[in-house]
Parts: sequence; structure tokens; C-alpha cells
Amino acid sequence: MRLRPRAALLVVLASLPLLGAHAAPRDAKEKALVGHVKAGEPASIEFLEQVVNVNSGTMNFAGVRKVGDLLRPRFEALGFKVTWVDGSPFGRAGHLIATRPGRGKHVLLIGHMDTVFEPNHPLQRWQRVDQNIARGPGAADMKGGIIVALAAMDALKAQKLLDSLQITVVLHGDEESSGAPLNLARHDLIEAAKAADIAIGLENASDNPKTAVTARRSSTGWVVKVKAKSSHSSQIFSDTVGAGAAYELGRILNGFYQDVRGEEFVTFNPGLIASSTQVDFNAQPLSATLSGKNNIVAPVAIASGDLRTLTVQQLEDTRAKMRKVVADNLPNTSAEIEFTDNYPPMAPTEGNRKLLSLYDGVSKDLGFGPVTEVNPRNAGAADISFAADHVDMALDGLGLLGGGAHTPDEFADLRTYQIQTQRLAVLLYRLGRK
Repeated sequence: MRLRPRAALLVVLASLPLLGAHAAPRDAKEKALVGHVKAGEPASIEFLEQVVNVNSGTMNFAGVRKVGDLLRPRFEALGFKVTWVDGSPFGRAGHLIATRPGRGKHVLLIGHMDTVFEPNHPLQRWQRVDQNIARGPGAADMKGGIIVALAAMDALKAQKLLDSLQITVVLHGDEESSGAPLNLARHDLIEAAKAADIAIGLENASDNPKTAVTARRSSTGWVVKVKAKSSHSSQIFSDTVGAGAAYELGRILNGFYQDVRGEEFVTFNPGLIASSTQVDFNAQPLSATLSGKNNIVAPVAIASGDLRTLTVQQLEDTRAKMRKVVADNLPNTSAEIEFTDNYPPMAPTEGNRKLLSLYDGVSKDLGFGPVTEVNPRNAGAADISFAADHVDMALDGLGLLGGGAHTPDEFADLRTYQIQTQRLAVLLYRLGRK
């Protein structure tokens, strides 16, 4: 049932303290930040509606650039220098990068302007369902997160506190469908991370205001290709013909399940399986065209899937195990496996947990209750993973929350605007004080 994510969020919100009911900011400046965030909400939500109503499906390059054009003056008004990275070398619209000098820690804020909703998708416009819920493409994933960051920094600037941090903002135009080659598409983010101390992701993550993300699993593609002797089906299993490609691929997949499966946070899923006399395979978009006969031993087989791990070591170990399974061939067959790295893992670190502890303290002081870490099993790949290894601390899931991401029912719960924006503003303030 599509509305279950919304119902689940409503239950979580109902269990939180009333907004500000037990708030106890540490000083007058924090109180002023909270007041500014509260006063600025109507204008922020109005701007969010404007941005959501611009179609910025990843492959709608003009739409992605238009979102960047809308955001540019907002960052410039906060004192940022804004540049646009042309995405032509990696086949996408490009990225917006905003930089602002400051005295203290260097904080990297990470988000994306694109959505999964291309111009031919039925979900195109912002719609207020009621006082709290707004549907729209990217309302929560994750244009809402960009608006949260802008509002938090606007509150800091109004209190003359923004200069206490050096801030870089990287907003990708291809998070939902990364450009290629990936090393070019994520070059600017990685370089920004190398110069930063702290990385903060503006995703909606698990859409739970009681959690934030300290670790994310990787996303690696794999393809198994099998070759075998072809013959009349009556000769299968003979010494001269052997097992055929279909049985060899079945052995490999069963071997993955029996011999590789089991380590915590390691998963591998075959998304496409094909075997026949002739197989025409396409990686993008993932598809296969088959032709064959029941009385012919299949000479080719292919399987394409993904692999997810929590650490680089897990990734290397799992690859080695999968290669070992692939190499133990049935008679008269051969097989190979190829891996394609997409998103690296964001491994759990003490630094990440320290940043979560600071965020948790902010939340408690603001009256929003404790924040705990998301189980990495429930945290998919995201752009912060490219930055996490290069900074002392990283935390994700600090954007506007909602549900139904990547579906026609995507929505933002606007009650989380105050929760997330107040938290981010005060967290940045406290990081600046340190």
C-alpha cells in the first residue's frame, strides 16, 4: 500500500515532543537562530514549491540547469561564490558548487538537484495535500534538503555567525543516475572533501526524525558471462558436450547463495538472468533479447546484479569469494565475472559517531528528543560516500523528511522543516564555536 511510508512517519512524529515544547537552547544566539528559522518557514516553503515545480529529471539537462539558476542567487545572497561545473565530459547537465570562506572548521554540505521524474512522468507539480503534507517530484528527495540548508545558513548569517565556518556546498545534477565516467562525475565532490573537515549530507535518508546516517553500504555492479558447447539437447551431460551454459550459470548463482552469503551487511542480487542459443545483452538500460529452442543445448548465459558491502575490505573479500565460485566450472563450460564500482561504502567510524553525538545533543536541547544511527542495512548508497573517507566526520539524513521517494506518491512532511532546519542551524553554530 503506497501510503504506508506516510503513515509510518506520522506515527514517528506523534511520538516526538511537541515542537519546541521542551526546548532549551544553550545561549541567546541559539534562541535567536530558532526564532529566525521559525519566522522564515513560509518563505522557505514557498521557494521549495517553486523549485519542485521545475522538472529536473536527471536527463532533463535544461531543467537541472534551471534549478541551479534558481539556487544561485540564494547562495550568492549568503556570501557564497557560485560556479557551475559543466557536465558534458560525463554526459550530464552538471553540478552547482558554492564556496564561502570562514575562520573555523571546513564543512562540506552535499545534495542534489536532479530527481527520478523525467518530463514524461505523471508526477510533475507541487500539491498541498493538507496543512502538513505536500506531494511533488523531489519534495523530500531531495530539493527539500537544499531548502533546509539554505534556511539554516540564512539564520546563521542573520546572527552574524556564518563566518565562524568555512563552507563548501556541492549539489550534483546526476545523483539519481550518475554520469560516466564516474571518476569525472564525482571529481569535484572528492576534491572538495579532501579540503574539508566535516561532511554533511542533505538527503532524507530513512525519513525518520529519530535517526541519522553514520554508515552507508556500497553499490557495485557485477556481470557473469558463461560459454559452453552447443549441441542437440539429447547429448547434454555427455563427455563431449558437457553441462551447457544454463546449468553452469545456475551452479554459479547457487554457489553465491551457498558459499558467499552470510556476512553481515553483505548482499548480492541478480537483477537479470538470461540463457539461450543467442543472447543480446545491454547493460544500459538493463535488458536482454533471447532466441533459442528446447532441443538445443544453450551455449551462452549471462547474469547481471549488484553487490553491497559496508567496508572496502568486505567488498574486496566478497569479490574474491565470488571469483572463486565462478572459476570452479562444470564440464566443457567457462565463465568470467566483471565488477563495476558505482558508489563506495561509507564505513562507520568513531568520527561519524562523534558528529552524531553532537547532533543528538542539539536535538535534545531543542526539545526534539534523541537521534540514533540508522542500521546500515537500511541505508542505500548516496553521494556522501564519496566524501566520507576524506573527512574527519560525516553524517547524512539531515534534510527535509517525507516518504514515497521515487514513486508517484513522493511527499514531504512539512512539520519536519522546523525539526531539521533548527537542528542543522544549531549544529553548524556549535561546530563553529569549536
